Amino acid sequence: MSAPQLAYTVHAGNGPYLGLLHGFLSSGRQWSQDLEALATVCTPVTIELWGHGDSPAPDDPPAYGPAGYVAALERVRADIDAERWFLCGYSIGAGITIRYAHDFPDRTIAHVFTNSASGFADTEQIETWQADAEESALRIAERGAAAIRRIPVHPRFARRLPDPVREMLLEDTAKLKPAGVANTIRYTTPGVSVRNIAAGNPRPALLCCGRHEKRFAPSRQWAEANMAGLSVVSLDAGHGVNMEDASGFNAEVTNFIRRHTA
Repeated sequence: MSAPQLAYTVHAGNGPYLGLLHGFLSSGRQWSQDLEALATVCTPVTIELWGHGDSPAPDDPPAYGPAGYVAALERVRADIDAERWFLCGYSIGAGITIRYAHDFPDRTIAHVFTNSASGFADTEQIETWQADAEESALRIAERGAAAIRRIPVHPRFARRLPDPVREMLLEDTAKLKPAGVANTIRYTTPGVSVRNIAAGNPRPALLCCGRHEKRFAPSRQWAEANMAGLSVVSLDAGHGVNMEDASGFNAEVTNFIRRHTA
């Protein structure tokens, strides 16, 4: 039996591929304000997490772990016939794309990521998530969409996002698969921290940091002090960096891609 495939869309563009991986309870449409600008320097590929958007929700727990996701991204790269590509991870997606760059440096030109509490979680935070994961996952499995709507990061609670993007993300919550969301809580969130590999980051990296998300400030400081090859830019945004400050995000990422394409 062939391995399940993450849903992805290749958009019109010019230049090397850029894989864009969204965050928890979001979808590939979170990049809608960015595609036109990014297409001037690359060919964007929006990719959707397991159980989100058009991606399936595999029954296999290892699929949701870091190694499973890295393997799934590598299948996308091979499927689009990209010898090397850029990557950009948002929130939980950042932990996955940073690990991909670590595991496949020969396939990664450079990578970008945004604020990610899970990607830079310390041991204490990981243990807290692990302790709570099963109860939360069972609640979602039993109550479905009603339980998902109560998760604090659900798009209905977002207040800083531009209305058109927020409406698209709310529409796409109808596609969320409870089994996929539950398994993300069980296996992805507690497993994607890159603190143990950050010092060995092998490719140039850019953190587009939303400076208004105060809870991420300690993680930003840790990343600046410990992650090899990292540059950091501050943007006028909270957690929803590429949506809240699309113009700033697009300018920084297109400049980064130009530098590393050359």
